[in-house]
Amino acid sequence: MAARAWGALVEVQGVGVLLGGPSGVGKSECALELVRRGHALVADDVVELERREDGLLWGRAPAVIRHHLELRGIGVVSALELFGPQAVREETPVSLVCHLQPWSPELDVERVGLDQPTEVWGGVELPVFFLPARPATSLASLVEVAVRETRARRRGPSAAQRLDERLRRGATSS
Repeated sequence: MAARAWGALVEVQGVGVLLGGPSGVGKSECALELVRRGHALVADDVVELERREDGLLWGRAPAVIRHHLELRGIGVVSALELFGPQAVREETPVSLVCHLQPWSPELDVERVGLDQPTEVWGGVELPVFFLPARPATSLASLVEVAVRETRARRRGPSAAQRLDERLRRGATSS
């Protein structure tokens, strides 16, 4: 049986990204911008999640709302009709979680990136980014970079870890 999450699921550069956050933070608008950039919508508003025998967490939309986005000020639109079949997927493995958070001066967000937080969803540990949503910020760009950074971290130490090591070596050689 599938669990449900509230948010959006997009496939960005072949990586399933679950977008979470409070109502009105911009999840659907971020998903829309990612679709406009050539990525694919899997689900908006309700995401059905299921851990399969392959050990991966798969996500999809309930059939009744599949391929649709709810956009405040516009209403419900069909990504399939507006952007074509390449703009949607029936399902995708979820590999990353991005929590969109309303920005405020008190918001504590990662600035260096030495540690990669994770969360367990359906028994699968997933890397997580907490992204500040503020006016004139392109959340879609931040999500694309989060995907690229996640891929880079799979290949080896992160840029932050390499810089930290370089700074430590420099501090001891002086």
